[in-house]
Amino acid sequence: MTSDEELPLDGGNATEGVVRVGDTVRKPWEPTTPAVHELMRTVAAAGIDVPEPRGRDDRGRQIQEFVPGSLALHSPPLTLAGLARVGALIRAIHDACEGFAPSAPAPWEPLLPVRGGATDLVCHGDLTPWNLILGERWVFIDWDGAAPSTRLWDLAYSAQAFTLNDASADPEDSAVRLAALVDGYGAGEELRAALPRAMAERTEAMFELLRSSNIAGREPWGSMFTEGHGEHWRRAADHVAEHQDRWARALNG
Repeated sequence: MTSDEELPLDGGNATEGVVRVGDTVRKPWEPTTPAVHELMRTVAAAGIDVPEPRGRDDRGRQIQEFVPGSLALHSPPLTLAGLARVGALIRAIHDACEGFAPSAPAPWEPLLPVRGGATDLVCHGDLTPWNLILGERWVFIDWDGAAPSTRLWDLAYSAQAFTLNDASADPEDSAVRLAALVDGYGAGEELRAALPRAMAERTEAMFELLRSSNIAGREPWGSMFTEGHGEHWRRAADHVAEHQDRWARALNG
């Protein structure tokens, strides 16, 4: 491709108009983008590899570094060592986000707010296989949904997405994979004890977002519900809730 040719990028469900231009990604500039870029620079300053924010182009779009590689979602299943590496990366990101506050107030709009409303740090919000680039670098992309959250709520989604997202998998095998990621994170006893319920609540919340959006006509979530995502998340939520005791044994055994 030429240096100014625009190549549409697919794989995302919530953001339209994302294109590659040379070694950059261009995407819509949102009200929270200045705060998100500031967060990304804060995380990078802590020594964590993230796409480099490069400002705004002449069409008003945000510019970010294009990170080569393949999505974990489309790659062979991660090994236990790979899952531990992911857990360690998520922990490093959380630690780097601790205490972050943007220099100017941001109109945060968390997609799935924390149950109870109390938050303890600004989180990426979607540290999942569909946002992890694997290659020479392992890099989480798509920070645009960052918002105030908690370690528990953010980790619950990541742990479920990386290890419990296939309701047809053997629960015992999934439990071993779950433990590998959480061990990599270095979770303490309190966090481990809270994770099984939090994972069930977070997965159910994802299904409810899709279901309610379909009723209200809220896009793109409404269409996603009827295109298979609703069915997937219903099965996943039931699977995660049904085996909470098994997950607890794996995490605390």
